[in-house]
Amino acid sequence: MIDELKGDAIERMEKSVAALRSNLARLRTGRAHAGLIDHLAAPYYGADTPLRQVASITVEDARTLAVSPWEASMVQPIEKAIRESGLGFNPVTAGNVIRVPIPELNEERRRELVRVARQEAEMGRVAVRNIRRDALADVKQLVKEKMATEDEEKRAAEEIQKLTDEHVGRMDAMLADKEQEIMSI
Repeated sequence: MIDELKGDAIERMEKSVAALRSNLARLRTGRAHAGLIDHLAAPYYGADTPLRQVASITVEDARTLAVSPWEASMVQPIEKAIRESGLGFNPVTAGNVIRVPIPELNEERRRELVRVARQEAEMGRVAVRNIRRDALADVKQLVKEKMATEDEEKRAAEEIQKLTDEHVGRMDAMLADKEQEIMSI
């Protein structure tokens, strides 16, 4: 029973790490990558649909993304979605291809992005700690119901703490890498 609780905790912690990885990938650095805009939504037959579902997004060079809608009627809505996203991009349409030049980041904007990255990492660490708290509460409940001994509870608490430390460490390493990537010119 305790092994099932630990397995569930591991699975949930892994999902938290994956969510942080995804959120950090969306943060803009000086280089172009599809993750910068693939989550933006454009109206498609009355429903807001992510760009990755209505267009092909490719990297032309280090500073330019190319968005190729699958339907010609989607060029204007996609261009508008990118322009109004608040990301500071100014797309240029050439026929059925939308080119999105990625402007250079200034020092102030870089520091702001580092702050955002730190907030994302802190939310991830809090999520992992909440998972630890839930797992420990479940183990205590097992002891209370006489389905586990106090020795098993102590051993499980130590193992859950090790898991927590490992996942928080991975998040911290991801944050350090992202900070270095953002601040490099």
